[in-house]
Amino acid sequence: MAGEPDNLMLMLLRRIDERTERMAQDIQDLKVRMTAVLDSFAGVNSRIDRLDGRVERVERRLSDA
Repeated sequence: MAGEPDNLMLMLLRRIDERTERMAQDIQDLKVRMTAVLDSFAGVNSRIDRLDGRVERVERRLSDA
């Protein structure tokens, strides 16, 4: 009987360890995905900035004409 609580405790600790490991991997995956999203967002922002500059040039040309 004395060995059972130790085995139960070890079993519970192993489950906690496995869950913690899965959570750590999930967090790492989320970090990678978030970095990709931020990189994409930065690319979209730069394209919008370039379009804004082009629209301003067109507007200036139209107002000068």
